[in-house]
Amino acid sequence: MDSRHLNADGTPRYTNRLITQASPYLRQHAHNPVDWYPWGEEAFQRARDLNRPVHLSVGYAACHWCHVLAAESFEDEATAALLNEQFVNIKVDREERPDVDRIYQIAQQMLTHGPGGWPLTMFLTAERLPFFGGTYFPPEPRHGLPGFRDLLGRVAQYYAAHRETLDGQRAALEAAFASIDPPAARSDLVLGAEPLEAARAALERSFDARWGGFGGAPKFPHPSSIERLLRHWRASAQHEPPDLKALYMAGLTLTRMAEGGIHDALGGGFCRYSVDERWHIPHFEKMLYDNAWLLGVYADAYSASGDELYAAVARDTGEWMRREMQSPEGGFYASLDADSDGHEGSYYVWDREQVRATLEAEEYAAFAPYYGLDQPPNFEGRWHLYVARAAGPLATELGLEPAQFAERLERARGKLLAVRERRARPARDEKILTAWNGLAISGLARAARALGCAGLAQSAGRALQFAQHTLWHEGRLAATASADGARLNAYLDDYVFLADGVLELQQLRLRPQELRFACELMDVVLAHFAAGEGGFFFTSDDHEPLLHRMRTFADEALPAGNAVAARVLLRLGYLLGESRYLQAAEDIVRAGWAPLAHHPQSHATLLNALEELLDPPEIVILRGEADTLRSWQRELSRLYAPRRMVLAAVDAEDLPPAIAAKPARGAAAAYVCRGSVCSEPIDTLGALAEALRE
Repeated sequence: MDSRHLNADGTPRYTNRLITQASPYLRQHAHNPVDWYPWGEEAFQRARDLNRPVHLSVGYAACHWCHVLAAESFEDEATAALLNEQFVNIKVDREERPDVDRIYQIAQQMLTHGPGGWPLTMFLTAERLPFFGGTYFPPEPRHGLPGFRDLLGRVAQYYAAHRETLDGQRAALEAAFASIDPPAARSDLVLGAEPLEAARAALERSFDARWGGFGGAPKFPHPSSIERLLRHWRASAQHEPPDLKALYMAGLTLTRMAEGGIHDALGGGFCRYSVDERWHIPHFEKMLYDNAWLLGVYADAYSASGDELYAAVARDTGEWMRREMQSPEGGFYASLDADSDGHEGSYYVWDREQVRATLEAEEYAAFAPYYGLDQPPNFEGRWHLYVARAAGPLATELGLEPAQFAERLERARGKLLAVRERRARPARDEKILTAWNGLAISGLARAARALGCAGLAQSAGRALQFAQHTLWHEGRLAATASADGARLNAYLDDYVFLADGVLELQQLRLRPQELRFACELMDVVLAHFAAGEGGFFFTSDDHEPLLHRMRTFADEALPAGNAVAARVLLRLGYLLGESRYLQAAEDIVRAGWAPLAHHPQSHATLLNALEELLDPPEIVILRGEADTLRSWQRELSRLYAPRRMVLAAVDAEDLPPAIAAKPARGAAAAYVCRGSVCSEPIDTLGALAEALRE
């Protein structure tokens, strides 16, 4: 511990309660001079005993501005003294406690009418009622923001003067939270396709026709919107004319992101978002969930278009996940920090002369203009790589064939990556989050099918084994795991994202035990998360009581848990002949209909479920000899068919009855099921292809 934080006799000047926490983010703050508590009753009882307000600070390990706030304020003796004298201070990792984060993000937006984000700074009563908040506050007033120390004084004074009034606001706050819940669905509601068309139109209105993406800076990838456009285009292929504009919008966005600085040109993977509209300069943290979701979308785009750029990006994203984010035990870590050596982005940016010295002259001649090193520096006097010029014309300028040009770029990237890996690396948050691992399994499985990559499939399987062996115990999931073991009651997203990953993995190799595991996960959801109004709460019925039990349907940084649940239940219901799953899926869509109809573009994943509710998914069951079935499955995997599942049941033992009832006949037989109606067995690949075109 820093000597500044010790008394004269060498004892700590504050109680270090975070050092034993499993969260790397909480441990980052263990040696602040702030008297931190983790979230829990001990902290709120202390606030009641001292009659003090609670200062709640929410962040995460990879967050650059969280580090800035910590350095400016939480490491500052004067600020820490104010916090310790006037508040009870609670530090929360938003990735471990998305339930707490979600409630107080919404409260902050209600109270200030401003956007949310991290770090989140909230002030609560001892009864957990929020009364003021914001995000990042500088130490001194600037950019229209009050200084943090001044703010602390004003908040403490306000609390002392209005203590009784604040305690009486629970009913009003509960009513405000209740007002954001979707209203009950009308009994006469008829579900229709109108929101699908409305979302398509809204996405075009917000589309950036020059740089791709939706809206202006800062610009986020929005994989759910890209996925929706790809699915819309595919559905329109049955009509004349097909919606090529939808495919174009998805494709331009994926291309611009792949060429931009948000994509790591050397090591693969994506940063969380771009600070500019052109995707050139990112916020440099790398999150597992972004990369897992984008991996699946790029793989789908490759299947849809055949564009090798999308295959290359999917491949390097998957390999980055395997190389840098997968633990020896199989689970995937959460994130890489934005900062290294105390500076944002320093691991990724370059001095031009260092690049020149590392490469051969012919490599530099190709690399420098392609990645913008012949232009002015773009990040604090240095260069962050992005594709500045098209490869074809540049190769012609240099008198090279396209293959020669590509080979020089590849050599240069390899050399520079080797140099970069010797730098101080960004810190890795090595907690393993169940929901994010479910997304990773799904993305890897989709990419493995599209690219024919056995390594990606193997990684997905290892992650699922980790989840079953470490995160699943006595019929319930844990939300997170670390070296200290699995812990925390799991959320809706944990169950349904993992179940979705299991279903995607079954399309690589059907294993009845894994399929039963998906059913067990969804049965827990039905038993412990169901809301009387339809759909599911974010927390289970035996979760810690909080201010409000959330029930949401819109996509945010992650796909909406209710929407993923609806799609999983539909597919399991049709695959296994389980009517209770089908009814639960319909109930979700009905429960979310009002917000879906009002803001369809914000509910892209729920729209995918609506699409499959209106037009049931196509399920192809293959039975027969392993080699033949694998060949058929490979052929079908090359096609972009987002509403289709293909499962090859080689071993007849232990199959679910609905699959076992479709017997093998000869080398191979296929059964094409649409909804609850299945075809007669089809015994040639040509006949199967014809049946799937109908």
